[in-house]
Amino acid sequence: MPIHSFLRTALLSLLLLTSTASAEALTEPKVRGFISSLAELQTMEEEFADLTDDLGEEAGNAGMPDLSSIMSDSVRQFRDHPAYDRLDEVVSRHGFDSPEDWGATGDRVFLAWMAIQMQGQRPGIQQEMAQALAEIDNNPNLTAAQKEQMRAMMGGAVVAMEQIGQAPEEDIRAVRPHAAELRAITEAD
Repeated sequence: MPIHSFLRTALLSLLLLTSTASAEALTEPKVRGFISSLAELQTMEEEFADLTDDLGEEAGNAGMPDLSSIMSDSVRQFRDHPAYDRLDEVVSRHGFDSPEDWGATGDRVFLAWMAIQMQGQRPGIQQEMAQALAEIDNNPNLTAAQKEQMRAMMGGAVVAMEQIGQAPEEDIRAVRPHAAELRAITEAD
């Protein structure tokens, strides 16, 4: 009997590994759909004003966001908000099955876009962060508590850099042709 349990566990593990490894590629239509949905959502800014206020209050208490799930975390935060149904309508028009599907795609698009923006700067930034941490550790004028507090403050930036560095190359290739359009949409008032 133990061999059956082992085989069942091995088979389930293999199935999970296979399904995880074959995650859907970030395609041109998905990227375009995400960008066009963002553009449409921006035109509805007044309609989402309450939502922005609600999320702004929560974000102020949350600290550094998890960049690998920034969009899907936002979708989760307002699942019970009246604007959720409106978001569902918009993202459905742009080819998404649900706001959660849209959020997951947005996570990948934004992480890849941040990686594109950081390319060429990343090694220098990492060196600067390492140097700053060393300066904190070696500063005789800081107490242990102050050093710990400063390290914690920098920790969010270190985690963000690590997350950006983990953006899949395939996602970066899919997003690169749209980087300027993403920048224009996110910088628009």
